[in-house]
Amino acid sequence: MNTLNSEAFVLFGQHILWSDMVGNLFGLAALALGWRRSIWTWPVQFLAGLILFGAFFGHLTGSAGKQAVVMLVALYGWWQWQRGKEQGEDGHIAVRFATWRERAAMAAAAAAGTVAVALLFKAYPTLSWDPWPDAYIFVGTVVAMYAQARGMVEFWFAWLLVDVVGVPLNFANGYAFSGFVYVIYGALVLWGLRDWWLRSRQTARPTLEGAPA
Repeated sequence: MNTLNSEAFVLFGQHILWSDMVGNLFGLAALALGWRRSIWTWPVQFLAGLILFGAFFGHLTGSAGKQAVVMLVALYGWWQWQRGKEQGEDGHIAVRFATWRERAAMAAAAAAGTVAVALLFKAYPTLSWDPWPDAYIFVGTVVAMYAQARGMVEFWFAWLLVDVVGVPLNFANGYAFSGFVYVIYGALVLWGLRDWWLRSRQTARPTLEGAPA
């Protein structure tokens, strides 16, 4: 895996690693596919996690472990969308806003998860370069992927919250390409949010009996 961790090129004085570039490009493609509600978002997300897992395994145990969790959530998302695609009239998963109970549960899980993971990182400093923001991004990513797997519009809001911390953290720690990709994530998230928001309104709109389909 030394090739993955070697330098690909230098951009604006920042050293771009092959693993950082390739893994995040796949992650970017997965987000774009998620916007289109394509089930292929999950295999691509799994592949992105696999590449980064291979790059981190053996020297950054915490980062490798995080990618393993991301791959497991990607498998869950694939399973959910395979089951749910029959709900949408166009053969794709139907999207909706979460209930207040679901929102509260996700917020509580994100808060508790961030504290638990950050304390773990602090107890074992080799697992993370910056425990609290790293835990926030990791847990926020898992929550966002869960919401995406359930077809919730809140998925996009969760990604926006991850971006707010992810961009400066990646630049500060030398992962410049990840920082640039997170900026692009932000633009895609806004477009995806608009698309899913409108689709959720169409899904929720009742069909009158006898009205043309």
